[in-house]
Amino acid sequence: MTPPDLLVTNARLLDPEAGTLVAGDLLVRERRIAALGPGLAAPEGARVIDARGHVLAPALIDSCVFRADIAAATAGGIATMLLMPDQTPPLDDPALVERAERLGKPRLWVRPLAAATRRLEGRELADLALMQAAGAVGVATGRGSIADTAVMLRLLRYAGGLGLVTVSHPEDAALVAGTVATEGDMATRLGLPAAPAAAEALAIARDLRLAALTGAPLHIPCVTTAEGVALVRAAKAAEQDVTAATAPPYCLLSDAALAGYRSFARLSPPLRADADRRAVVAALADGTIDMLASRHDPRSSDEKRQPFAEAAPGDAGAALLLPLGLSLVHQGLLSLERLVAAVTLAPARRFGLPGGRLQPDAPADLLLFDPDAPWRVESDRLPGLAGNTPFDGLGVQGRVLLLVKGGEILHSAPEVPCHG
Repeated sequence: MTPPDLLVTNARLLDPEAGTLVAGDLLVRERRIAALGPGLAAPEGARVIDARGHVLAPALIDSCVFRADIAAATAGGIATMLLMPDQTPPLDDPALVERAERLGKPRLWVRPLAAATRRLEGRELADLALMQAAGAVGVATGRGSIADTAVMLRLLRYAGGLGLVTVSHPEDAALVAGTVATEGDMATRLGLPAAPAAAEALAIARDLRLAALTGAPLHIPCVTTAEGVALVRAAKAAEQDVTAATAPPYCLLSDAALAGYRSFARLSPPLRADADRRAVVAALADGTIDMLASRHDPRSSDEKRQPFAEAAPGDAGAALLLPLGLSLVHQGLLSLERLVAAVTLAPARRFGLPGGRLQPDAPADLLLFDPDAPWRVESDRLPGLAGNTPFDGLGVQGRVLLLVKGGEILHSAPEVPCHG
């Protein structure tokens, strides 16, 4: 059943494709954007929402999650999640991909990434063509990289021939085996097993060279070091078909957050030195890093409240993707337009997804948010599967007021007036 027309008035319309932020109204009809501009008239029977000057943008597209978490996505203004293949069992079979694609319906678009190899073991290539037909929008190596260079080369040739983007985890598998931190003063003081930050650059350099050899598209899902940034920047300057992402912890935290053996700060990849953090933020601002993703990986309290080296890596980041990104905007490190493009248009373009634009005939996946609303992160009150986050107690700004998916309202805050 087609939802009724929806008119959002008095908004600041942010279109990441045009890079504009202008006052106006937006009309939704038959699940698509029908018109934008000032002074739009409400059709008979339409629902009318007064945005009260807040920002209306495309709903977020989270380009890297490990769990399809509907509650966290809704709270975070996310309408689409790209699901990594690290599931139980891994997404290495067409039936599993097809089932994953249905996980969030009707409240969430789940776009699966196919497992690159059988059981994600890095040895035998999975049947990518059949998984593509079942709904996979890309192919990924999961939480780890493929150690065997010959297998990686075959993967890029196979995926590239199908027009699929290969998403390759950027850490040298041999160097990071058995480690939980980045080599440096903090890891030494805490006595933690650590790997050099260069483990990232080594993996990125290899995969970039292999991708150049094959002409295959490559996406690096989490760049966290200055050296990794430099490699991506050079590849783009050489017009190689490569994109990259990072996540909020690598923009806002350094390995100093490990002090006191804070297991909630155990992430994969691990937190880096502050110089790396600054390089990542600069790369996100100038577009060298295309996307900002949550890497949503909720863990139970039992998994996180362990000695640091035994705690499970990962954090629950989907509900915080927007406010943590806005922290960079409020610090003057990133423009609002660039942030929104990194969480909407960039993943839509790279993976051939609908959405990410605020233009006539685009899908009506919409997000209304107040970029200045203050609140405090409380781990125990985060919505979704788990509340583990290294940002517990942090004051942030930015609150989701309205989330629309396919023209249907999924979430509306009490302070958003709605008539009709």
